[in-house]
Amino acid sequence: MAANERVDKFRSIWISDVHLGTRACRADLLLDFLRQTESETLYLVGDIVDGWRLKRTWYWPQAHNDVIQKLLRKARKGTKVYFLPGNHDEFARQFIGQEFGGISVVHDVIHETHDGRRFLVIHGDEFDVVVRRAKWLAHIGDKAYVLLLATNTFVNAMRRRLGFSYWSLSAYLKHKTKQAVEYVGRFERALSDEARRRQVDGVICGHVHTAEMKDMLGILYINDGDWVESCTALVEHTTGDLELINWIEYTRQLTVTPAPARAVA
Repeated sequence: MAANERVDKFRSIWISDVHLGTRACRADLLLDFLRQTESETLYLVGDIVDGWRLKRTWYWPQAHNDVIQKLLRKARKGTKVYFLPGNHDEFARQFIGQEFGGISVVHDVIHETHDGRRFLVIHGDEFDVVVRRAKWLAHIGDKAYVLLLATNTFVNAMRRRLGFSYWSLSAYLKHKTKQAVEYVGRFERALSDEARRRQVDGVICGHVHTAEMKDMLGILYINDGDWVESCTALVEHTTGDLELINWIEYTRQLTVTPAPARAVA
């Protein structure tokens, strides 16, 4: 890290759906984020490594190895790191309850913010009806998503040539397609119901690659997004305030204005 590079310090950070081992993973931006942030606690909320894809095709460039090394280095230097395996890195669930290199592997965990709120932290795939009841269909959907991301790459290559900024076709379809909106809505309600059942103030999850922070009938539902398209993370400030950060927009706006608008609760 350059001597003049800014480092933001937080009480806690949550990231998920990195999908190391895939060409779509934005490991370069994640490394940038990890180098420019510090926290007392770091939660890796599932699908950090994409075991599904690695079984089919091996892809592991140096940047992906650098991300793993950076996470291990943070743990060695005193950051409390929790890894909550998701469906794509479910191979790690056999190690739940163990610790490797200072990283604790857990199924879920209750996080208490500085201001006393309690949040269930969980990847969330077990509340996805497709993953739970028709895993074969989830694999087909994953392949379709890969194809859509490849189309994304082509579309954005053309946009760059024309001088336009990045635009996500897959994110656009996700927000505009009725079935996709209903799918995400069901997922949000299921996670919020689980948080209510566990008598906590909210839930922090990943899985659906849709960064969101909203009240669900008294339960604060937060999804920290992904590092494939949106490049988002959830952070807790020393006050206990929670904030979603879009790293692409954050770094872009730092060169223009002191602080971009971000979701805070």
